[in-house]
Amino acid sequence: MANISALLVKELRDKTGAGMMDCKAALGETDGNLEAAVDWLRKKGLAKAAKKAGRIAAEGLIGVAVKGKKSVVVEVNSETDFVARNELFQGLVRMIAQVALDVGTDIEKISAAKIGDATIADALSSAIATIGENMTLRRAAGLEVSKGVIGQYVHSSVGEGLGKIGVIVGLESAGDADELKALGRLVAMHIAASNPLAVDEAGVDPAVVAREKEVLADKARQQGKPDKVIEKIAESGIKTFYKEVCLLDQPYIHDTGKNVGQALKEAEGKVGSAIKVTGFVRYALGEGIERKESDFAAEVAAAAGQS
Repeated sequence: MANISALLVKELRDKTGAGMMDCKAALGETDGNLEAAVDWLRKKGLAKAAKKAGRIAAEGLIGVAVKGKKSVVVEVNSETDFVARNELFQGLVRMIAQVALDVGTDIEKISAAKIGDATIADALSSAIATIGENMTLRRAAGLEVSKGVIGQYVHSSVGEGLGKIGVIVGLESAGDADELKALGRLVAMHIAASNPLAVDEAGVDPAVVAREKEVLADKARQQGKPDKVIEKIAESGIKTFYKEVCLLDQPYIHDTGKNVGQALKEAEGKVGSAIKVTGFVRYALGEGIERKESDFAAEVAAAAGQS
């Protein structure tokens, strides 16, 4: 059996809200596999569905840049939150986002792009030397619309286009640009808060749907339900799942009496034309990155022993 650390138990508790002993049992049953333990708890009815975003563990900034009908989101990581308040670092993230608008979102192309006589990679190295912390350009993504606008929103903003969550969303429409821009910001705010997986059912990863179905079916099976009933329960559960993770089906945070799709349909009258969401990108700082935990007391004791 895998050695189950207290940190792993805590992480599972944070992800699921299940009790400590249940989390220890789940990790024991799954040989320490975190995702399998989440599913084990859900099958036992001891946890809710796992969220898409991982625990935020890295520092730095998300940068958003929009130019006309084109937009990008970038994530630049640092070792401490203090660096995010540094004007040099903020300027670097803005510069990287602007470069990505021109050269695309391939990390290698961004790093090799020149600003004057130096490359972005050189600028990163210089900032590392000046500030004294390691920094990395982790990822970048973009959107473009042929007609319409790109809505944008930055949460926990520390400056124009910089913060801890960045969202861009494409609204394709021939309607009034100013109305669309205001609507796009509202939809981007919704995405920041509700963290959908896809625009609609067609965009959800089939592997995610299959996993969800298996969890629902196995939970019903453990309750002694017959096969025909299990299938119906799983199908019903998937419909509920889609409402939770598909943008157009989610309750609109600005008016929970309707879903996002209905809110957009209503807005078409004000905009003066049909509106279609072509896609979105939501970056939350550090999602999916695990930061090495340290025992400060142990470090001090070790240092004392060496002195």
